[in-house]
Amino acid sequence: MPDTVNGLPLHPLVVHAVVVLLPLAALGVVALAVRPSWRGRFGVLVVVIAALATAAIPVATQSGESLEHRVGDPGRHAELGDTLLWFALPLLVAAVALVWLHRRATRTAEDGTTARTGALGVVVAVLAVVVAAGNLVQVYRVGDSGAKAVWGDTPAATAGQGDGD
Repeated sequence: MPDTVNGLPLHPLVVHAVVVLLPLAALGVVALAVRPSWRGRFGVLVVVIAALATAAIPVATQSGESLEHRVGDPGRHAELGDTLLWFALPLLVAAVALVWLHRRATRTAEDGTTARTGALGVVVAVLAVVVAAGNLVQVYRVGDSGAKAVWGDTPAATAGQGDGD
């Protein structure tokens, strides 16, 4: 895999996909958990977004390792980045489970049989919200550590101001 695109490091480019898609998927999972009626309309879209975010994480990790060889060890950022996949996979499973529960309930309603998904549906919805919250926190932690690895303790707004301006 190339580590640059038009001379730019691939890592910051791919990271933006993760930073946008994973929180979007987490918010989508929360929406599906809280509003079961949205599962039929938006469920597949949330699953696709969660899958794309999950697939982008190994690319971001690999490109980060390539960047590390060029600029040095980012410290805690690399450690936290390696954990993100283990947050995203349960989010993807939660999204699929919510859609599956909806389809199961819809299918049994059409057949005229009753599906006992009440308690299971509540448990899956609660777990989905917890997993989504964990993803939002972890994305923040990884991103914050990456910003600190690049900028240190200097706020980005003042980083370009030199001595004697």
